[in-house]
This record gives sequence, C-alpha cells and structure tokens, in this order.
Amino acid sequence: MSETMTRLTVEPLTAEAFAPFGDVIAAASAQRQFTINGGNTERYHDLANIDPGPDGRAIVSIFRGQPRPLPFTVEMMECHPLGSQAFVPLSGGNYLVVVAEAGDSPGVEDLRVFLARGDQGVNYARGVWHHPLLALDGVSDFLVIDRAGEGPNCDEVRLEEAGMIEL
Repeated sequence: MSETMTRLTVEPLTAEAFAPFGDVIAAASAQRQFTINGGNTERYHDLANIDPGPDGRAIVSIFRGQPRPLPFTVEMMECHPLGSQAFVPLSGGNYLVVVAEAGDSPGVEDLRVFLARGDQGVNYARGVWHHPLLALDGVSDFLVIDRAGEGPNCDEVRLEEAGMIEL
C-alpha cells in the first residue's frame, strides 16, 4: 500500500444516492405502505430485494459491532458474490457505509461513503463492494439478513491506496 491517503467525502444516506449499491431500508423509502392489524400498525412494505442467490437460503443473524474511532482509514473492502446482505440497526446509533459498485476490485477513487442514521438500514446488492461494519456511537447491534449455502460468498481485497474518513 502506498503512503498516499485520499480523504473520502461523507454524504447523507438517501435511497436515490444509494441505488447503484442496493436498497435503503427505512420507512421513508417505502414504495407501498398500508394499515394492518385492525388499524393498529402501519406496514412499510417490501423495502429490500433480499437475494439469497441460486441454491442459497436467507438467514437472519445479529452482528454486534464495536465503535470505530475517527478518523478511520479504509484499507480493504469485501463483497458477497452469491447473495445480498442487509444490515438493520437495532441500537439506534449512526454508522458509516462505504461502498463501491460490483465488478473488478475497487480503488479508492471508486469508494462512496454514506452516513446512515440509526433508523436506516442498507441492503448491499449481490457483488457490491462494501467495508465491514462501521458503528460510530457505541457498541451497536444490527439485524443481518444474508445468504447461507454452498460456495464461497465473501471476497476481500486490500486497496492499493487507502482512504481516510473524517466527520
């Protein structure tokens, strides 16, 4: 890795900005909503395209992330070529989302960084490059929906040039 450090710009997480990478999981992102349970509950319907891929099945887990100190150096990325991976925060804290479009190994110039609120989840589309969990405000639990099945489903790459995140 070179000694060069590119400063990465942090932008707010919106459904429109995140669309090339997957889905934002939030009530505000719902295309359909309706009342259920005798008028007691609003359902924000079909918020993410959960894709377990061929011969896979969707599983639900909880990941507990330790907070990352800032500034933070992005040196690696990962992708899941066989299925999508969704993260829904359970602890209410803000977190960072670092992504690059699916395809060849990304460079620092391909990275986008989003600041996600504690009421916004993300669903990384199959093959989208992303950094592992970046909790900010304290130890944070996330409901994770991803793929179980045959075949290797996590590719990791080291970036030739690191990127720096500051808020």
